[in-house]
Amino acid sequence: RAYPIRSDDPLFYMVERGPGEGSLDSALLRQALSLGVDVRFDSRLDTLAGPGILATGPKAADAIAVGYHFETQLDDGFWVICDDRLAPKGYAYLLVMNGRGNLKTCMFAEFDKEREYLSRTVEAFVTLTGVDMIDPMPHGGTGNFRIPLSACSGRHPMVGEQAGFQDTLWGFGMRLAIQSGILAAESLLSGKPYDALWREAFLPQMRTSVVNRVLFGSLGNPGYRWFLSRFSSHPDLRGALAWHYRTTWPKRLLYPWAKRRYLSRRKEAACHTRDCGCIYCRGHGSNA
Repeated sequence: RAYPIRSDDPLFYMVERGPGEGSLDSALLRQALSLGVDVRFDSRLDTLAGPGILATGPKAADAIAVGYHFETQLDDGFWVICDDRLAPKGYAYLLVMNGRGNLKTCMFAEFDKEREYLSRTVEAFVTLTGVDMIDPMPHGGTGNFRIPLSACSGRHPMVGEQAGFQDTLWGFGMRLAIQSGILAAESLLSGKPYDALWREAFLPQMRTSVVNRVLFGSLGNPGYRWFLSRFSSHPDLRGALAWHYRTTWPKRLLYPWAKRRYLSRRKEAACHTRDCGCIYCRGHGSNA
């Protein structure tokens, strides 16, 4: 069943990532170089003696996203499916803009079945939208969500997903990565404690996202239908979602309960299949 949505303002922005021209990464690199930053590629450090910020990405997989980038003749649009048969406890999406498409399943459980769920996701979107995938390129990644006791490794601030800073409900993290990077730089320059800075800036927001994740993950398909029906009837979805992310007193009361229900895989090893090639193990090494 389709649930059309409405929003007075843009619901989201499409951001190109990677090394290509016009991407966010390339734009940030150009800005850094213009300021005289010495950027070194393929130069991994084993130790960091002086001041520095650690930003090497997720250290575990609490969610994985697998799918394809491709060219397509389908008209611009975006579609999201909430269905545990396609994306356990998560969501699948298809985004099309200017002849380029991005199709993924975002899974919060059963990572070892990624190929099965991706196959179902492709089949569902082809059936529902008629999308044609021209020269599809496989693509995937992992997400790690946690609220750290301290976001410092020794005296070095950790930012973005290395610290666990990411929206626990949907898995978005660019805004928190940039925001935490700015706070880490402020800490090094001013001497202010980094942990105090990030806690003041977004600790309530992160706690609310944990509550949202536990509530959403417990819905199942019948609950997703209720969720989608409720939000599609709202005249302004962006406003409704903003309320959902607000740190209200019920969310504060629910946080201790949600904290016990949600456990990050930060300390967990990879899958239990020898020589597994899934997204999780490709990023973290396979188990014996």
